[in-house]
Amino acid sequence: MFVGEYAHSIDSKGRLTVPAKFRQDFEAGLVMTAGLDHCLWIFTREGWERFAGKLGSLPSGKADARTLTRFFFSQASDSVPDRQGRVLVPENLRQLASLDGDAIIVGVNDRLEVWEPKAWGAFKSEQQANLTTIAEELGDFGI
Repeated sequence: MFVGEYAHSIDSKGRLTVPAKFRQDFEAGLVMTAGLDHCLWIFTREGWERFAGKLGSLPSGKADARTLTRFFFSQASDSVPDRQGRVLVPENLRQLASLDGDAIIVGVNDRLEVWEPKAWGAFKSEQQANLTTIAEELGDFGI
């Protein structure tokens, strides 16, 4: 399970260092893709396979299912971190998430999210005000 919030940076070669706490989880490799809310998602290979299986089970006759599948797969990049725990963030993904220099890595259960720091701060501030309402709406799911 991935938890916490970590400040890191993307170096001049476009590499992001995976937090030391999680490096062992990604030794076999990772898959990075565009996420929702203008951030990036990083999965372990096993986590990606589970996510890909869910996408694959969507009805291909539905336009929204095809759109989601195309979006996540077309933006995906698989790699193995180097010995320092660094992984290349492809240019298209850096642009999509407006990453240039600093980054915030957030543990979100089965994946990491990579955010531009100001975007993460704005998202947290905005959603903090809505947490009670969101929790009430998700009450039927046992939250």
